[in-house]
Amino acid sequence: MHRSRVYALLIDAPEAEAAQAAEFWSAALGVSTRSDPTEPQFVGLHEALPGLITAVQAVGDAPRYHLDLETDDVAAETARLIDLGATEVSRWLECRILRAPGGHLLCVLPVASPPEVFAAQARAWP
Repeated sequence: MHRSRVYALLIDAPEAEAAQAAEFWSAALGVSTRSDPTEPQFVGLHEALPGLITAVQAVGDAPRYHLDLETDDVAAETARLIDLGATEVSRWLECRILRAPGGHLLCVLPVASPPEVFAAQARAWP
């Protein structure tokens, strides 16, 4: 048995437009931004969706939205989603990048939220 939950909603923007996209979404949603120098590709939109990490991510690709799912077993969650029809696109660090039926991207990553949040909100899968 493993557990997983939606961890983040990412607004992917082409690198050249990411700063402008972060400014737009910050103003449109009435929230402040937060950046971490160790992860410059992300600009957090603080409390845009309470209980969910929301950020603009600079990507070398087309604009889109994607979900991050966190799990206590990346291999098992990836296999579960592939069984449901997703295909693995690539890997980045410990994360798996999948394409869901319909073409949407999603990332499967190790637990990143505080342990008590994950324990309270994650769903258990056989």
